[in-house]
Amino acid sequence: MTKDLYLQAAIEQARKSLAEGGIPIGSVLVHEGRIIGRGHNCRVQTGSAIDHGEMNCLRNAGRLPAKVYRNSTIYSTLSPCPMCSGAIVLYKIPRVVVGENQTFLGAEDYMRSQGVQVEVVQDPECIQLMTDFIQANPDLWNEDIGV
Repeated sequence: MTKDLYLQAAIEQARKSLAEGGIPIGSVLVHEGRIIGRGHNCRVQTGSAIDHGEMNCLRNAGRLPAKVYRNSTIYSTLSPCPMCSGAIVLYKIPRVVVGENQTFLGAEDYMRSQGVQVEVVQDPECIQLMTDFIQANPDLWNEDIGV
């Protein structure tokens, strides 16, 4: 089975965050078959409480017309939290591909209730990245999810 190239790009972003001393969550925004935004969780690196992977990706994509968001897919290595899910719903991004939701179940039901197609792939690499990180850094992980 061939790995989705866009999910692989999100995993590369997660690995970039980990290499920077951050939390290994990555995201890419795809429009018409092209990646137009890349990001990763930078809460540790920037000291910002809202610098999650999806938020970082949307910021890095820049200011875009509404029609671009409405014809895009966002990929995330981990199930989006309520904050990131809110941004996805706000900008009417119609589809989210989630690498995994075993280590953290975000606001998937909320997104679905707002008409967003949520596809969870349970990618083994995504699961392993987060499992290893959470085991090694439980306090930092709990801080990231607001525990």
